[in-house]
Parts: sequence; structure tokens; C-alpha cells
Amino acid sequence: MVATATGAKPPKAPKAATPWGAAELLEEATVAQRVGDRRFSVVVQLLAAPGGERLVRFAYTTDGSARRGPVTMRARDLERLRAALERAPVLAQALESAVADPKARKDP
Repeated sequence: MVATATGAKPPKAPKAATPWGAAELLEEATVAQRVGDRRFSVVVQLLAAPGGERLVRFAYTTDGSARRGPVTMRARDLERLRAALERAPVLAQALESAVADPKARKDP
């Protein structure tokens, strides 16, 4: 770990528990939602597993911690997710490559 000019260590990247072990959180896109008086957020996270493999996790949160369970988004929330992904370009690229039609790709 590299020390800063003041001698302080830079903050460690947040970790996320996965079946493959503790993964480093690389990027995250968050969409706040509300139903009546209930407030929660959907998070899409780009993680790096211990061996370096990249993982994408969809979760929801009510208190800042990712929760298990199905993630449901309305069409209008998907538009907000698209906007949030503009601030997380590496995550956006990972999702895009996962859904891109390989037949549409042009080989050089």
C-alpha cells in the first residue's frame, strides 16, 4: 500500500461478500425508489473477485447494505438506472458487453 504525502494510508476499497469470497467493489450505480412511505434503493455493483474475475451484482438496500432477494424495477426506474450508469462507465461497459449481440460486432 502506498502512503500519501502526509503519511496517511489511502482508504481501502469497500468489500462485498460473494460465494467466491470477499470481492472488491469497483463501481456502483444506485437508483433511489419509493413506494408510499417506504424508501429503498436498487444497486448494481461491479465487483472484482479474489482471483480478479469481474462480477456484476444486482441488489436492493434500505440502509446502505446490499440485501438478497429479487430486484424489481419499474420502466421509469430503468431510465434512472441508465442515467446512473453514465457515472459508472466501467460498470456500464460490463453490462453492455453482456447483452450485446455478438453477431452485431464488427471484427477488424
